[in-house]
Amino acid sequence: MAVGLLKEGINEVIATTDGNAAPMGIIFRDGASRLIAFKGSHTAENIMKHGWIVANFIYDPLLYVKTAFEDLGSEWFLEKNAGGTRVCSLAGAEAWIAFEAKIERETSEALIVDLNPLHEQVDALALHPVNRGFNSIIEATVHATRYVRTHDPVMADLILHHSALVRKCGGKREQEALELLLSYAGPLKK
Repeated sequence: MAVGLLKEGINEVIATTDGNAAPMGIIFRDGASRLIAFKGSHTAENIMKHGWIVANFIYDPLLYVKTAFEDLGSEWFLEKNAGGTRVCSLAGAEAWIAFEAKIERETSEALIVDLNPLHEQVDALALHPVNRGFNSIIEATVHATRYVRTHDPVMADLILHHSALVRKCGGKREQEALELLLSYAGPLKK
């Protein structure tokens, strides 16, 4: 099955597994898809247990921040059938791809997972102009998830850099997402 929704490089999505949602980068290179799931995460545990993952295309910056730091309620998940496999997508997703997820290899910290597409669906089609504020929320969220684990001052600097871009370039929803992100990150120690 060809994957038409992914573009070459790392595609930022909100991934769903059984009852869990988390921002994830789906790596798409030379026609193959994979991801890296960190051990101890709900995502990694569910991939090992169930063998599937869904990439949800959604453009809500607040939801990227929320799913990075907290669990969503069951009302956010929609059961779907993807080629005979029961999966769940995210309510509000404009499109989604269900994948069979096979662990290619493990490191001490992560699973490297090959993704084989089972089903791809577009539920709504909308144009999303490039918004540096939205893109900076994605970057700041990645850095914040690392910062809360390590308190690395380099991550704090990156969060502050992207925060300035969100304040300058983002809309109301990006501003709300930034405030939520900063509340999760706590005081940034440089």
